Amino acid sequence: MSGPGDVPPEILDRLRPICRRLPEIHEEPAWIGVRWRIRARTVAHVYTPDPERFPVYAQHLVEGEAPTVMTFRVPLEDLLGLVSAGFPFFRAPWGTNVAAVVLGAHTDWDEIDELITDSYCEMAPRFLAARVTSGA
Repeated sequence: MSGPGDVPPEILDRLRPICRRLPEIHEEPAWIGVRWRIRARTVAHVYTPDPERFPVYAQHLVEGEAPTVMTFRVPLEDLLGLVSAGFPFFRAPWGTNVAAVVLGAHTDWDEIDELITDSYCEMAPRFLAARVTSGA
C-alpha cells in the first residue's frame, strides 16, 4: 500500500459487486478510502487508518500492519451481539449504530454481503429498502 486510506485492490474487488447490486447506490472517494452511498447517506466506508494518528485502531493491527477497516450501520438491536464477540468486529469510535470490521484473508464475504445489505436498509429510503428485502 502507498499510504493511509489506500484499500487493497482485492478488498475493493470483493466489495464492489456486493454494493453495485443495491438500488441507486454509488461509489465515491471519501476523505480516506472509498465509500458507498445511497443519496447523501453512507452505507459502507472502507479504508486503512493510520494507527499512529488514530490510536483506537492500534489494537486492530494485522501482523503488525494497519488494518483495512469497513464501517457500516447496524440496527441498534443487533449492534451489541455483533461486536461482543470481538475480532474482526468492533464498535466504531463514533455514531450510535456504527460498527466496524477488519477485512482480510479471514473475512467471511457472505457475512459482509449480509451486513452491507442491512446497512443499506438502515440508510436507504423505505421504498428502496423494500426493493432489497422483497428481492425486487
